[in-house]
Amino acid sequence: MKQFLLGVILALGVAAPGFAAEDLIGDWRTAKDDNGNSGLVRVTTCGNTLCGTLIKAFDASGAEMQSDNIGRKIIWDTVAQGGGRFKGRLYSPDRDKEYRSKLVLTGNSLSVSGCVLVACREGGVWTRAD
Repeated sequence: MKQFLLGVILALGVAAPGFAAEDLIGDWRTAKDDNGNSGLVRVTTCGNTLCGTLIKAFDASGAEMQSDNIGRKIIWDTVAQGGGRFKGRLYSPDRDKEYRSKLVLTGNSLSVSGCVLVACREGGVWTRAD
């Protein structure tokens, strides 16, 4: 019986990060960038990780606009760390840079930040759109 309970506890401990990752799946409205633009990023599973693709772009007034970045992966190789925290990779269109990302999920808000070498940047708070 002890071995069975230990097996269940270990299985739950291994599966828990996967359940947390599902909380991130969906559409997210990004914070405004350096140019005042924002986007709608759809987060899905990509194999064993999460990724997010820009599906719409908005100008500073909130009107939908055309962008060469629509269809581009904005987040990828993202994995749950537990406690609503995620780590992975992030692309910032306004700076045309890739960052090591840190995402913190609190309810329907996602705090986004990233680093390149030792230079770090806050990406603001994204809000759930679906």
